[in-house]
Amino acid sequence: MGDGKGAGLMAGKRETNPAGSTNHFRGDVLRVLGALKVATADQIQRIGAPHLSYRHAGKPTPSKQKQARTASHTGALSDMRGHGLVENSGSTETGDRLRNLTPKGLQAASYELRRPMTEMGSTARGAGSSGASHPMAVNETVIALLRPKPNMAKLAKDSAEVRAAAQAAVDGPRGVGTIASYWTEVSLPATGTWNAPGKGGAQADIVVTAPQDRVPLLFIEVDNCHETAEELADKLEKYVRFFLRKVKDTDGRERPMWRTRWPAPDTWSGDATFPPVLLVFNRIGERNPDRTVPRLMELTRHVWQGDRQKGGHHHYDGRLPIIATGLNQLREHGPAGAVFLRFGRDHKQHLWEAIGNPRREAADARAREEIRIRQEEYQAQVRRAAQEQAAKKAAEREARRPVCAGCGAKFTDERWRAVERVGWGTTQEPRPTLCGDCDRQADADAQRASSAHQHQEHDQAVPEQKAGGTWLSRFRR
Repeated sequence: MGDGKGAGLMAGKRETNPAGSTNHFRGDVLRVLGALKVATADQIQRIGAPHLSYRHAGKPTPSKQKQARTASHTGALSDMRGHGLVENSGSTETGDRLRNLTPKGLQAASYELRRPMTEMGSTARGAGSSGASHPMAVNETVIALLRPKPNMAKLAKDSAEVRAAAQAAVDGPRGVGTIASYWTEVSLPATGTWNAPGKGGAQADIVVTAPQDRVPLLFIEVDNCHETAEELADKLEKYVRFFLRKVKDTDGRERPMWRTRWPAPDTWSGDATFPPVLLVFNRIGERNPDRTVPRLMELTRHVWQGDRQKGGHHHYDGRLPIIATGLNQLREHGPAGAVFLRFGRDHKQHLWEAIGNPRREAADARAREEIRIRQEEYQAQVRRAAQEQAAKKAAEREARRPVCAGCGAKFTDERWRAVERVGWGTTQEPRPTLCGDCDRQADADAQRASSAHQHQEHDQAVPEQKAGGTWLSRFRR
């Protein structure tokens, strides 16, 4: 990926540059501009080093506060411009200087973000020629969702007041992801390829992938209230067209194009689920979102309306989840605030509820629990049936157990096996109708009878021997 010089600036031995910046601040610049394309030093600082916003709160005027807290990143931008990584891109309507990456800087940013160059997008050159009101609203939307938390370790030597204010921000509602979770100006080609989109496609202002914060995939459109409901509806139709488009994946199988770039969580219904789209209205134009949103709901009902199920929940397979909120509300409350209206619902929710389907998730959980209970009951039935069958077989076997013809006792298992043993080389039991004890007693009786018989024969032979011996003794005399 190129000569790597940009990356070398991040990892080189020299930590301090002519304008006084350090590698850390230059890394902030690359990550923020790599994700947002164009930004002010103020926005870069608020994302990359939010602790600085609290350290300089004691300056006498807002402008001096801003100058102090952005000084490190302004120095980094100056150094990086000298290295050909950053260039000026005009000014905002409020006079803040805009910056964007050069192609060389974009390559360096890809290292910082660990993002392929094919996904880095353009350099956004010239984005500030007309005040960049839309890019600035996009950036503010990202910051409002991120809610960057100050690093308290960096404020260890600051005053108690500074630390208390920063701690309040740390303890506040959490945001979504890191700057590396965000992409801006992402083409969604209805025709053509990712790198060479054809006509008829959409371009997402923001794409968020933060599964670690339960936002697996979210597309965001930011409107400065210049567009009509009809124009927004046309954009949403293009989203649907893109989500329906299928292409061959690397394994040769066809699947939705969006799934070749972004994964779908297990909780989604695979290819049938469309990622949600969040509309963020920034009230600087002549359109009133309070009138635009109801009209937009009606125009897009066929796109977002789900199928009601018996359990009271809806299925949204093949439907586009659409959520709306205001930028000011998002700034104030963040994603954890109940400021998100899902089309088709009658109340606002926090982001995670709005992009999800809590009722279906609850129904699915109940269904899984019912399946688990049924499986356990079935397994218990199988165990009981096996136990009953085993008991029946044991009873039948016990009924067949031989009884000793001698004492009437039942055979032991060992004796039963012995009397039934058959096969080559097997000696047939001589008394198969007797139990083991009676068989042994019979053996003992037989042995005693045999011994007595032998003694009797012996005793009968002894007198003859004695008689013979007497005659012989007399003969010898």
